[in-house]
Amino acid sequence: MKLNELKKTTARSKKRVGRGYGSGKGGHTSGRGAKGQKARGKVPLYFEGTAMRKSLIRRMPMLRGKLKFKSFKKHQPIILNLKHLNLMPKNSIVDNASLIKHGLLPKEADKHPVKILGDGELKHPLKVALPASKSAVKKITKAGGKMVKPVIKKVAKTAPVKKSTTKSKKPADQSIKKSVKKTTKKSAPKPAAVSKKK
Repeated sequence: MKLNELKKTTARSKKRVGRGYGSGKGGHTSGRGAKGQKARGKVPLYFEGTAMRKSLIRRMPMLRGKLKFKSFKKHQPIILNLKHLNLMPKNSIVDNASLIKHGLLPKEADKHPVKILGDGELKHPLKVALPASKSAVKKITKAGGKMVKPVIKKVAKTAPVKKSTTKSKKPADQSIKKSVKKTTKKSAPKPAAVSKKK
């Protein structure tokens, strides 16, 4: 075997970080440079400099602190104009269920608030059980319809049966008689043994 026939060793061992200048990797700073934010630790993905007022974290709903109730605001109502209500049958009640039934709202809008605005004209009378703008109310009454309060179905609740906490008390006469019997039995003296003298 000759020296020029030897295989070249290309794989090198990894440089050990933070083991002094002799390790060949940055000395005590471990290749991170001297001081600064990146030398201390990793920078998070959401970091946008010192502009905290317009940062992503400030724009998100807060879970605690000054703006913690921001995410609990009511949902904005679904807007529906009068011109769309002409698809409803005459003298029918307009509410969430009827609008979903006739395809004017998606099925997911059952629990969302709906408001009717006055764009367009109503051609036949309807009974509207939803909040509406002033112009919409005028046009509904002009067409012969009217505003109706929404009917809320109440579920009949059965009253819970109360268990009687009072224990059945025995009459006072019986308890007195029993106590008298016990005392008489205990207090009755035993007959003394007679000593027989011869």
